[in-house]
Amino acid sequence: MNVYDFTVKDRAGNDVSLKKYQGKVLLIVNTATKCGFTPQYEGLEKLYKKYQDQGFEILDFPCNQFLAQAPGTNEEIAEFCKLNYGVTFTIFGKIDVNGGTAHPLYKYLKTEKPQDIENEETGKLKKVLHDLQQVFLGDSIKWNFTKFLVDREGNVIERFSPTVAPQDLEKEIEALL
Repeated sequence: MNVYDFTVKDRAGNDVSLKKYQGKVLLIVNTATKCGFTPQYEGLEKLYKKYQDQGFEILDFPCNQFLAQAPGTNEEIAEFCKLNYGVTFTIFGKIDVNGGTAHPLYKYLKTEKPQDIENEETGKLKKVLHDLQQVFLGDSIKWNFTKFLVDREGNVIERFSPTVAPQDLEKEIEALL
């Protein structure tokens, strides 16, 4: 099993097989338009523009599960992202990432990479606190802008916390391209 075995909904509610992305390096992100991390859209778009010609795609899944920070319709969210951040990568329909209504794709992603990776400069104390959080909270997505990096074969390579800025992923992306 890999990422290509899943089908998701586009903004209009149509099924999209992730087989469409076979052979590409993917960054799968749960996002929100009213979040402290929302400015990461700018960095995500820069990554996309820099690497899309080399087979890189960003799959954006708005999620309203964290303090209702992804309000509006799918089209309103897409329009916000385009107008405010110039987003040209694919924004899918809203999705749940946790709980009983979590999309099967996100259940799979969390099983494959149950722990977030933080920025290197966060220090050992933050790592210890993070590890304790994982023990008590499990593999749940902790917040908006959790990122999963997927290789060209559809394997989940790494999971990054919301605090990891998009530009900090360049080395990992380049290694897979």
